[in-house]
Amino acid sequence: MARAESIAPSHALVLNARAISELQGGNAARARELLERAVDVDPANPALWMNIATACRALGRIDDEEIALHRVLQLEPRHLLGLLQKAELLTRRGKPKAAASVYQNALQTIQPNQRLPEVMRDALNRAFDAVRRNDAALADYIGESVRAVRASHSPEALSRAEHALAALTGARRIYLPQPTFLHVPKIATDEFYPREQFEWLGEFEAATPEIRAEFERALLEDSAGAVPYIDYPDGVPLDQWAELNRSRRWSAFFLWRDGVRVDAHAERCPRTSSLLAKAPTADVRGYAPTAFFSILDKKSHIPPHCGVTNSRLIVHLPLVVPGNCRFRVGSETREWKVGKAWVFDDTIEHEAWNDSDVPRAVLIFDTWHPGLTSGERELLRTAVPAIKDYYRDEVAITGSEQ
Repeated sequence: MARAESIAPSHALVLNARAISELQGGNAARARELLERAVDVDPANPALWMNIATACRALGRIDDEEIALHRVLQLEPRHLLGLLQKAELLTRRGKPKAAASVYQNALQTIQPNQRLPEVMRDALNRAFDAVRRNDAALADYIGESVRAVRASHSPEALSRAEHALAALTGARRIYLPQPTFLHVPKIATDEFYPREQFEWLGEFEAATPEIRAEFERALLEDSAGAVPYIDYPDGVPLDQWAELNRSRRWSAFFLWRDGVRVDAHAERCPRTSSLLAKAPTADVRGYAPTAFFSILDKKSHIPPHCGVTNSRLIVHLPLVVPGNCRFRVGSETREWKVGKAWVFDDTIEHEAWNDSDVPRAVLIFDTWHPGLTSGERELLRTAVPAIKDYYRDEVAITGSEQ
């Protein structure tokens, strides 16, 4: 330090280094003096202003600390330390709501998987706690404000606005479709779709005992027909599928697979096949329909993932549900109930659990998204196989691999 000062005593970085040494030695007044000389030389350096704020804090000069932090955030609005210290200053001023807002801004600057210094752990924990407390208080305040409105409308009539308020207060997230292959924009998006859009579901539900009997008989007669649903070749990045790849913990007995009828299986299940033939299943050469009995073994978990395209939706008809079996789509988690079907968008992140001691079985098949016009369906029926044909000789692409 002495050598640096002898060469360039007025250099901003030299002054800053000496100031840090003074701060560490407990001489905040001298540190501030040196830092003010440094910002005279380099006024656009946010680190210098941040150190001035720290010196002012040590001196109990809260107004001067606020001025220095304001300068930091003028120069670098996403300065994490500056935001954290500003929030702490607001807390000391008795403004917890304003502090929580600044803490929220600070947390939003942190990128996923970003590694932060251990010295910041306590400050970040205070930030998380402050945001949680404020979200809870805001939710209570909103709840009191809208009590009469909620009493005069059904939950279904308010569901979208309730989701928005829950997302605002951190109770729920808003998940968007993230197809791994084809994304159709400007069509309605929901996690679970209203039943009234799919009148034909009732016929499937009424036939649940017959469908279940066919499934159980088919599996008894042809247990080898149930194959691992996840079956990636060697050399493919598995990510979340490493545990389930080629595992019968999640297996499928296909009636239709990637647009091809599995005759030997379908013929064992005539009632199920007749219902599928009448349903508005998606039909795209090489891709759809796909229909199968999904068997999730005891104590098994299907990790969060997204489907290939939002041009079609997925139907679940639960057949064997031992209890402790749940299914999450986006921010909503439901329990399967035998004979109660639902329709969901599988391009929204979803996952499943079977925490029971016996397997769970569900009939799964795809149906066109009701928001597509007949012309759009025809276009996709033609274009999607053309994409596959284009890559045929050089890249193996299948519906399950997309």
